[in-house]
Amino acid sequence: MKTELQLIVEDIKKISSYTNDLLDHVDDGDWFRQPADGINHIAWQVGHIAIAQYGLCLKRVRGFKPSDEQLFPVNEYATLFGKGSQPNPDPEVYPEPAAIRESLVAIQQQVVEETLQLTQETLDEPIDPVHPMFSTKGEALRFAPKHEMLHVGQIAMLRRLFGQASLR
Repeated sequence: MKTELQLIVEDIKKISSYTNDLLDHVDDGDWFRQPADGINHIAWQVGHIAIAQYGLCLKRVRGFKPSDEQLFPVNEYATLFGKGSQPNPDPEVYPEPAAIRESLVAIQQQVVEETLQLTQETLDEPIDPVHPMFSTKGEALRFAPKHEMLHVGQIAMLRRLFGQASLR
């Protein structure tokens, strides 16, 4: 029987793989396309997944570390892609698609690496402040792939609105 930690890591890896597979089928020219004014774009979705994974799985679990800046520009991503940010149709405001993807992959890898080192006691520790969807570090980690999948669904929808075929 798998441990809670093994199940969490398995879910995180599965969703990360699904996300990256989908992004392999997105043309760079589509990253900033909006089907209508004010509608989201893929660049914002991917950047948001990156900053959210960082916040849910790293920052909330062990706090900020100066080395996090090596993964991605934390403050810039919080401003561009964090909670309350709005997608800007101007690509000049954002990093290049390849840079956003590199940041996402770096965070995904760091999340798995660090999560594998946690103990059950750490998973049971409370989060402060409590979030409406979770109150412990383990619950934050379990929520992360669900949150990612929500945004991956939006990426898939955007692809379809651009006339691309479903991958599944």
